[in-house]
Amino acid sequence: MKRTFYRSLWLSDIHLGNKDCKADYLLHFLHRIDVDTLYLVGDIVDMWEMSRQFRWPASHNKVMHKLMQMSQQGTRVVYLPGNHDAPIQSYSGMAFGDIEIERELVHTTVQGKKYLVLHGDQFDADVTLGKFHAWIGDKAYDLLLFLNRWFNRFRQWRKREYWSLAGYIKKHIKGANDAIARYRSACCDKARDMQLDGVICGHIHHPESLIENGIHYVNDGDWIENCSALAEDAEGNLSLIYWLEAISHTTNVSAINPESSTSKAA
Repeated sequence: MKRTFYRSLWLSDIHLGNKDCKADYLLHFLHRIDVDTLYLVGDIVDMWEMSRQFRWPASHNKVMHKLMQMSQQGTRVVYLPGNHDAPIQSYSGMAFGDIEIERELVHTTVQGKKYLVLHGDQFDADVTLGKFHAWIGDKAYDLLLFLNRWFNRFRQWRKREYWSLAGYIKKHIKGANDAIARYRSACCDKARDMQLDGVICGHIHHPESLIENGIHYVNDGDWIENCSALAEDAEGNLSLIYWLEAISHTTNVSAINPESSTSKAA
């Protein structure tokens, strides 16, 4: 496949160390692109999950190596830690080798539009109704991912491509849609207060690009369910990339084995 150039690229919610991380699909994507600036918009390493059960497959190690390699070969890499990699937040304003660490920042496109960039966990209080409801939400999401995992193992056995059952179910749950709307409003409110054109975030695993009350809201999605990213081309246009959809007509998607990401490795 022909390599594609992006002026800027946003990736979030990769969740390395989590059994549901689609590291193989992400590697397939990263090996086919060139990027000037790469923003890692939080939850890159799932320290929460790894504290419960350490899991670091070879494919996850390859993703980390690839990101570090990109930072050493001319790509500016900025890491904006989220809640699952919260310990890294204390290093905001510093650098880890060639990787810059920032809690949030403002990105200016070629067209001169300014976007607030942050993971989005800063708005958790605006989305949840309390710790109990947050706990219930976490357990429900764990169940969705469990169903998603086994559903796609069955599809792989049938030599079918990956499909996000979890994403489909979430879109049809009113409570989930209400939470997404509250989160979107909170993000846009902050960008508006800062007199910016828009906001780019992750956190809720729901890729989306729309205008809300004059503010361009973009969520770059995740590599747990959607295998999505946000890209800025050389002219400053922003677009969401759904990688599995993008390659479905040129690549045997089922041959890119996501199950290898779930095996244990040192």
